[in-house]
Amino acid sequence: MTAKVDTLIVGAQVATVGVADDYGLLNEGVVGITDGNIAYVGPSSDQLEAEVTIDAAGKLLTPALVDCHTHLVFGGRRIVDFEKRLQGSTYAEIAQSGGGIRSTVAATRQTSEDELYELAVPRVQWLMASGVATVEIKSGYGLDLDTELRMLRVARRLGADLPVTVVTSLLAAHAVPDEYSTDVDAYVDLICSELIPAAVAENLADSVDAFCETIAFSPAQVRRVFDAAAAAGLPVRLHADQLSDLGGAALAAEYGSLSADHLEHASTQGLAHLAAAGTVAVLIPGASTFLDETKRPPIAAMREVAVPMAVATDLNPGSAPLGSMQLAMALACTRFGLTPAEALHGASRHAATALGMSDRGEIARGMRADLALWDVADPAALAYWFGASLLSQLWIGGEIIDSVGSGV
Repeated sequence: MTAKVDTLIVGAQVATVGVADDYGLLNEGVVGITDGNIAYVGPSSDQLEAEVTIDAAGKLLTPALVDCHTHLVFGGRRIVDFEKRLQGSTYAEIAQSGGGIRSTVAATRQTSEDELYELAVPRVQWLMASGVATVEIKSGYGLDLDTELRMLRVARRLGADLPVTVVTSLLAAHAVPDEYSTDVDAYVDLICSELIPAAVAENLADSVDAFCETIAFSPAQVRRVFDAAAAAGLPVRLHADQLSDLGGAALAAEYGSLSADHLEHASTQGLAHLAAAGTVAVLIPGASTFLDETKRPPIAAMREVAVPMAVATDLNPGSAPLGSMQLAMALACTRFGLTPAEALHGASRHAATALGMSDRGEIARGMRADLALWDVADPAALAYWFGASLLSQLWIGGEIIDSVGSGV
């Protein structure tokens, strides 16, 4: 009996990205799409009919990529910070002198919602052009009620107006605003009593994030934020152990955090807690590269305890002005030592898990038809080429996106 599908992609090198950290390659594979989902994956079949058939001509087909950590809604620029770092100042020194996040906060507070939206649209399009169909966007450059909510509204607008799926995170606990510099706990009170409830009331936040670090918030303060998130019914994620080991990995695991991100200074014990909790370790090679950090995440220890490793751009104005998931994958390999297969899993299946999503990130029957076709045949080439535009075609929810990538 002949089955009918909406779209049939034939003649592809299909990297299914299954449960093992290999590519799950199907040579000359076929993928059928119906109602926005994958209806068939396998070898060529005479039992399939399609309204539209696309010959991939031997190109690589992968899940569309998932960028699970960005800060792409912001106002202003941080080029002065960049120049200071080139002259020898550290990220922490710039932050302590009033630069860094605080300078972006001042600019973002002065930027209207419409202006923030217009600034953010091309940043999302950069990611789409690198194969991204799902992107997480954080607040954290407002640090007051009005601006934090404004940022989240912009993120929701981006998800409504553009074909990508947008997941939002309330990151009010990103830095201490100047007006609370002498009473950090009062700002934590504001986050817990006003910001989280307001974001929930407007359905603006899918999760709550925090930055646990010596230049940001202590473990005790993060606990208060996470307790408030739990009371509001929101999952959490954590910027953890980026500049020092404050036990952020263990703290994230204790709260069942979806992800613990950065982790350059994470301890072996902390990583074991992450593995036991099922928390995803999100690697941020762009920030490590841009800041020229000498400390790298303990990848060997992560492998040993089997922590799932995601890869993200961290697209932001200060530490990672990186607008390509493909380049993030390349840096994850060359800077952190991931294999190309680990990088692809990290930019798809594990990144989806870091967002609490189980319907995307691999090519399997019943999964959402978010797919990327690339102008290469070997999946390792995605991490091999630096800065090359390799995307040939992008499908999001089974629909071809005509405005991104090369050749589309």
